[in-house]
Amino acid sequence: MTRTLQKFLFLGFMLLGLPLLGVLAAGKDAAIYLEFPPSTQHVEHAPFSWTAFTVYSILIMVFTLPFIVRLVQVKMKVIPALEKGQFSSRLRLPWWGWLAVACGIVSWTLAWSRFSWFQPLQPFTFLPLWLSFIVVVNALTQRRKGSCLLTEQPLKLLILFPFSALFWWFFEYLNRFVQNWHYVNVQDFTPLEYGLHATLAFSTVLPSVLSVREWFLTFPAIQKAFAPFVSIPLWKPKIHAWLLLIGSGLGLFFMGIYPNHLFALLWVAPLTLLISTQILFGEKPLFGSIFHGDWRLFVASALAALFCGWFWEMWNMHSEARWVYTIPHVERFRIFEMPLLGYAGYLPFGLQCAAAGDLVSSHFRQNNTNLFDPAPKPFP
Repeated sequence: MTRTLQKFLFLGFMLLGLPLLGVLAAGKDAAIYLEFPPSTQHVEHAPFSWTAFTVYSILIMVFTLPFIVRLVQVKMKVIPALEKGQFSSRLRLPWWGWLAVACGIVSWTLAWSRFSWFQPLQPFTFLPLWLSFIVVVNALTQRRKGSCLLTEQPLKLLILFPFSALFWWFFEYLNRFVQNWHYVNVQDFTPLEYGLHATLAFSTVLPSVLSVREWFLTFPAIQKAFAPFVSIPLWKPKIHAWLLLIGSGLGLFFMGIYPNHLFALLWVAPLTLLISTQILFGEKPLFGSIFHGDWRLFVASALAALFCGWFWEMWNMHSEARWVYTIPHVERFRIFEMPLLGYAGYLPFGLQCAAAGDLVSSHFRQNNTNLFDPAPKPFP
């Protein structure tokens, strides 16, 4: 058995098996966690708590404020440079970008309207809307640097779609143990219809986030702000990896037992588990460049998911088939359907999208270059 296969079997057991083992050990009925489509609301969510809201807010600010300050400081220097013409001028938006804009406007109108003649297709507006989004973002990237995933690597971008569906189904599985969201107006779907409809919608996640990340990496402010940034020396990496692995495993095991306390691990534990496993298997860890002070891919990946998250939540708000959140302790101050602090979950989610993209691109390397996680060249 190869080390790669051993690694994936180990990760599969940890990510899929530990939450289920946890609820079984607690004497809970496993059937409610495995039903399809999921319909039983078995988690009683904790009410809003100002204490929890304050603690979470402080933690989020501690992690994000240094990046915000750094970006603002550098942006104030980059803007005058742009005005003086030190950076390359932008190209025109390609014709297919404008076509995607038009398709997106039509799809948005149909998603939020309730035309009687369109009623049979009303639940299926998610896919064309996000396909338009992906093409528009690629057109914006083409405008800024003259190339993009869609024009330079169409096959690799296409392969992301089925892999993305599998990727998000994994989060749907983990959500069964905390039930932070559920879907409405899908009760008339048969299991097959539900599975097909959801799979098509989920297939757009990775192409969207990774396309936006490529676009963000063309911004001078991100390039200049985070290379170099803060270096993180890593002493005794194997010890750190074991601690991270044990902590992630325990979190996954207890997530279904204490969903009101460990719900946030849905977005964090898979990433920490992957990184610790990479180190223990002697591989270069995801975002290993941050140990040398290069945070560009890290920041661009996190911001890309947050950017997509804004559109996910906005377009979800008035769609017929949509999701609804029930997040313990912080269920207040909603922006669209999402409670304010819930948007912080998009930041680590973007890093996990990068990990998934790295996994796909590992099969399409040319000259040892990662096609979906390229090492950005220093900006002038």
